Amino acid sequence: MPPLTVETLVNGGSGLARFNGCVVFVPHTSAGDLVRAKVVRSKKNYLETELLEVLEPGPDRHTPVCPVAGECGGCQWQHLPYDRQLHWKHQLFVETLSHQCQIDVSIIKPIIPSADQWHYRSRVQVKCFNRDGHFITGFYRPRSRYVVAVDQCPIMDQRLNRLLTDLRSQINGSAFADKIPQIDLAVDDSGKCVAVVHYLGGQDSGLIDCLRHSGLKADVLVQFGSRKNNQTICGDGMLEIQVDSPPIYLNYRAGSFAQINLQQNRVLVDSLIATLPWSKNQRVLELFCGMGNLSFPLARRVKHLTGIEESVTSIRMAQHNSHKNAITNLTFAAASAEDVLATAIAQEHFDIVVLDPPRSGAYAVIKGLVTAGIPSLVYVSCDPQTLARDLKPLVHGGYQVVVTQPLDMFPQTHHCESITLLQKIN
Repeated sequence: MPPLTVETLVNGGSGLARFNGCVVFVPHTSAGDLVRAKVVRSKKNYLETELLEVLEPGPDRHTPVCPVAGECGGCQWQHLPYDRQLHWKHQLFVETLSHQCQIDVSIIKPIIPSADQWHYRSRVQVKCFNRDGHFITGFYRPRSRYVVAVDQCPIMDQRLNRLLTDLRSQINGSAFADKIPQIDLAVDDSGKCVAVVHYLGGQDSGLIDCLRHSGLKADVLVQFGSRKNNQTICGDGMLEIQVDSPPIYLNYRAGSFAQINLQQNRVLVDSLIATLPWSKNQRVLELFCGMGNLSFPLARRVKHLTGIEESVTSIRMAQHNSHKNAITNLTFAAASAEDVLATAIAQEHFDIVVLDPPRSGAYAVIKGLVTAGIPSLVYVSCDPQTLARDLKPLVHGGYQVVVTQPLDMFPQTHHCESITLLQKIN
């Protein structure tokens, strides 16, 4: 394939070029780059490629901080200065919603930057491999199970980098090294660290003793096979984040979901609160509520909140957090949002529904929401593509998008968080 000129960036983070009238996607590029690329997948209407060489850099490109940027699958946009990352995230967000949902661009607010561009990540799954007698820690190469060695990750919290260094030193050369495929690391708002070591060698007392006497400055758990077989070695594995003002302190367990950018999570919560004039006569239904990250700040401002979450562990933590913070005007249920939506709405009047689904979106509940006709919906999304897909039937079903606020929760990546308010048109 001859050299390609990248015209623009697209959803997913790749650059778009053209060859013989065919669209070509090239990862880790910027607009204006002249590049050489190799086709790795041929589709009917486009080609997917692997970047081989940047022949001439475009005006946006700069040198990445990380030596394995472009090889590791963790960051897609380290080669872009942060102001250009924000530009492209906002532009792609606007294009996605305006083209797919015909939303007036004037209701899309400017993107809120992350206060920290680096070392913001408070939770990470590190892949491991024993290669040539050396215990390698890092992340998968894109579209591969090959572990790219990463000694110090520039988007991980520095305390987690130090903990990973200590763990690598402890495990390297041991009899356990080739049976550890993954280590989960997390740090909370107080600075407490937790490590969950995944182990495929059965209940091994030698590994337990090794970790117990390692002197690691962290709570340590070992997961023997499935998640149900976690064994606590040191500490309790409990983490705590802080949201709202005055502060609400929320616990969650290692391995459970929590936002990875703790400082920007507080901005997310504050932005959600600013989206609507909440009042003490409102009843709120929250779908995909997790351990209560949004639930408790909202419950402070409304009459009652009902939280639905499929994860039993998260619901138990939400109930724990209710007692911990003495916020009791909430009801939590462990169930699929799709399964209980109709029943919940039939049994109780709700003024507002808040949705905070995973990256795959909330399409399964959209039809039920249209049928229910709840006056206001607030959709917290971490994927503009699935957001647009879900907004389309809501708009066709009689809802109007009032405002949407993009936020950058994930610097150095193409991902974009957002909060969207919809109101039922009478």
